[in-house]
Amino acid sequence: MLSETRTQQVMGAIRRKITGRILQPSERLPSIRGLAATMNVSPSTVAEAYDRLTAEGLIYARRGAGFYVAQTAQPFDVTEVEPRLNREIDPFWVTRQSLDAEPHMAKPGCGWLPPDWMPLEELRRALRRVARADDALLVDYGSTRGSFALRRFLAGQFADEGLTTGPDDILLTASGTQAIDLICRLLLRPGDTVVVDDPCYFNFQALLRAHQVELVSVSFTKKGPDLERFEQVLKQYRPTLYITNSALHNPTGASLTPPVAHKLLKLAATHNLIVIEDDIFAAFESEPSVRLAVLDGLENVIRIGSFSKTLSASVRCGYIAAKKEWVEALIDLQVATNFGGPSPVTAELIYSVLSTGGYRRHMYGLRERLAQQRRVSAKKLEELGITPWLMPQGGFYLWCELPDGMDSADLARRALDGDVVLAPGNVFSVSQTMAGFMRFNVGQMSHPETLAPLHTFLRDAG
Repeated sequence: MLSETRTQQVMGAIRRKITGRILQPSERLPSIRGLAATMNVSPSTVAEAYDRLTAEGLIYARRGAGFYVAQTAQPFDVTEVEPRLNREIDPFWVTRQSLDAEPHMAKPGCGWLPPDWMPLEELRRALRRVARADDALLVDYGSTRGSFALRRFLAGQFADEGLTTGPDDILLTASGTQAIDLICRLLLRPGDTVVVDDPCYFNFQALLRAHQVELVSVSFTKKGPDLERFEQVLKQYRPTLYITNSALHNPTGASLTPPVAHKLLKLAATHNLIVIEDDIFAAFESEPSVRLAVLDGLENVIRIGSFSKTLSASVRCGYIAAKKEWVEALIDLQVATNFGGPSPVTAELIYSVLSTGGYRRHMYGLRERLAQQRRVSAKKLEELGITPWLMPQGGFYLWCELPDGMDSADLARRALDGDVVLAPGNVFSVSQTMAGFMRFNVGQMSHPETLAPLHTFLRDAG
């Protein structure tokens, strides 16, 4: 039998105390440093053990107050996260269809642009520059906050929007998804309630359910969340978090209007609600819409984002902008779970591209190209009886209503048989009320043959 690691020994000791009722539900665990001294291990070993036990649901973290025994100590099992028999409306399965699709398959349901839409020459030049960097960049761990140059660049961009923040208020992460995961680890415990839009990005649902929280949805309108329902939810459920895209919302493409944004923040402050604003599509707007983080000044709002949509999904790096005390706590969590942020090579590569005029020209051209492709795609879809819910002011998604009586999951199932990956509406809906909708990626619809099989599927299903 292989010997246990020190982390496993610490985890085993805590488990035995919980199962033996030595540690009771809601009881505070020893501090990280205290237990490290008792067990003669390093604080990082205890931190990793606590983090793994938190992920299993045996314990939970209370912000600024340490770790506690969970009321119901049931380990997390991904197979129990909202199991669905109809895999066409399962977020995990839709993601896998897109990621594992063969090169010949059409992917109007995926969430990224084709390679020839991305700044390939800028990436190649940046790779050559990074290859000539100092030895330390190529082989050492990075700093706990991530590349200072990239954080300073982001702080400058935020300042241009009116968000006053410094590089030390920004934490780089391994991805945008990891940014959300770290925030959830810091602020949530099993059984907490989180508000999401209906519809919303499907991986918000998958990730939040992995943290064993309750999801409550609020209908998303063309101006933002339904504020009457939003206020009812805050009063009834007292949620901890709300997560949204305020700019070019996924999947609808809508952006918050100023009146809705101001009212939303007022409600959040009144009900002690923390808002995660995912800004991943903001760069696609030619005219910036209102930003919650700018209006709030990072008091109750945490801004996150990444570069996978505008630069490269292969070069993964995300960021979190938040008030200092939260950033400090998130740094500790990232050290415990990932031993630091993104690869220094990745961060340097991204900074090398972002800081050039070539990238700015790329984004200008990309916005123009997408505007044209949205119009062309909308017209082709309307010819099939598929109607865009609205025409977004940027981005690459069209949220569309299917002909009366047509189920998008059934259409997605038929499409898979013809090597076409679609994103049916209920993938995005906690309430499962979006069966008549479908999200289309216009960037993946430029090939003339993409809609040909869809025409056949619609005819056969009609």
